[in-house]
Amino acid sequence: MIVVHKNKTLATLLASTLGGAGLHRFYLRGRRDPWGWVHFASLPLSLIGIALGHSLEPVFSILLIGPLILSALAAMLEALVLGLTPDLKWDAEYNANSTYHSDSKWPLALILVLTLSCGAGGLIFVIVRVIDLSLTGGSYG
Repeated sequence: MIVVHKNKTLATLLASTLGGAGLHRFYLRGRRDPWGWVHFASLPLSLIGIALGHSLEPVFSILLIGPLILSALAAMLEALVLGLTPDLKWDAEYNANSTYHSDSKWPLALILVLTLSCGAGGLIFVIVRVIDLSLTGGSYG
């Protein structure tokens, strides 16, 4: 049987960039991962929300694309958890039968810094936008 070595840097990159679609979950755990499918289901739900949101109030339109926003923010948090996992623990969990050993280098640190900054900025933007929409009805943009 061929054992595939799962790269921690690639998993962290997938979680931080395409994690809203659950691709990092499918990379790590396969197609039978239920949380991966929950992430993936946020895409069509949000597309339906965007299609229907033009005729609604701005407060309700942000709630319709909420599943994708929530999924992306959760994936960025998971990218931080994956990237900060020690290499020995990573190999014990995801590469138990592999002959290779993980050795994280500086690209992982760069991905983690960018993920933290984008995730914090995105979270602040969502909080400010929800407050703007709920208190002023979107009069500031």
